[in-house]
Amino acid sequence: MIGWRRHLHRNPELSFHEHETSRFVHDTLQSFGGLELSRPTGTSVMARLAGTSPGRTVALRADMDALPIHEDNGHEFVSASPGVMHACGHDAHTAMLLAVAKLFSESRDEIPGEVRFFFQHAEELYPGGAEQMVEAGVMDGVDAVLGAHLWSPMPTGGVGVAHGPAMASPDTFRITIKGAGGHAAMPHEAVDPIAAGAQVVTNLQHLVARNADPLKSLVLSVTKFTGGTANNVIPETAELEGTVRVFDAELREEAPRKMERIIKGVTEAHGAEYDLQYQFGYRPVINDEALSRLVEDAAREGLGETAVEHTSPVMGGEDFSAYQQKAPAPPPALRRGRGRSGGRSERIRRSGHEAAPGREKRRLNSASLKTRRGFRRALFHASTRARTSP
Repeated sequence: MIGWRRHLHRNPELSFHEHETSRFVHDTLQSFGGLELSRPTGTSVMARLAGTSPGRTVALRADMDALPIHEDNGHEFVSASPGVMHACGHDAHTAMLLAVAKLFSESRDEIPGEVRFFFQHAEELYPGGAEQMVEAGVMDGVDAVLGAHLWSPMPTGGVGVAHGPAMASPDTFRITIKGAGGHAAMPHEAVDPIAAGAQVVTNLQHLVARNADPLKSLVLSVTKFTGGTANNVIPETAELEGTVRVFDAELREEAPRKMERIIKGVTEAHGAEYDLQYQFGYRPVINDEALSRLVEDAAREGLGETAVEHTSPVMGGEDFSAYQQKAPAPPPALRRGRGRSGGRSERIRRSGHEAAPGREKRRLNSASLKTRRGFRRALFHASTRARTSP
């Protein structure tokens, strides 16, 4: 498993371009024997394992794509692709699921029903690979689907489980404010889109503070503000971009309408015009509580009581929610090391990339052996007790 992870880390590929990654996964799965392999999309892989006794169908998912980040590390398996890095742990997700597929293929006589292994492309880039795989039919006949995600803020060595809301919907927006350009020395003869945009940024926070139920989580972040080409020229346009994150479906639907009301009022007050483009992204990840309890029980059995933690919802997004439209699902978080500086590069360095090879090997092998029996038990219960979504 460590060798697979390091190979994948050294050879990252961006979303929708996982050609070599998916080929490596396919060939590795093929070497195990006993698995029925298919390619639901051009850069994804599905493996099916039929058990020896009747039962339900459970799917396990890992994402495979990397991010457009330059890796500034010095370990022996540093990214060989400039500007591309496995900074979100998908290399480890893929290696872990390969290990599970190998263990299960060697233990086929102990497995009821069917297990499907989803090696998914393009989690990082909307519209996402999960939706495409669902459209390709991978979830047909599936009774439950499970996944996991490494999580840097958590200490190494255990499992975090969220019952219910886990990750928010990552919707995005772009606002273009149209004014009238002019010389900076004569602002009264222009309509300043930057001044109007600054007021838009400020007033949009009233959507969170005064237009939403304080008991319902809502994040609105303006993360990009561009306009102008010279220090003495008022530009004609300015652009703002950002994201809105929520769990509640009704609040999600209301957000763009309420945003537009604010934007319209502010720009009209400045004599400017606007264009709002709003894109609904992935649905929120809401865990099925019955299945997440099974995952928690299996983790406690395999790793001990103190290794399991109930995690709070986070406002990050995940396209795992596409599978949840077809079957109940609980994706747990796996601890991979806590960073304290808060800086992005520090979080990346503390995500396991600097682990000494010996420690890394002991940690991963120990987790694999301890959770094997508990995970099989969870799989069995999921196979026999999981409800099927309408």
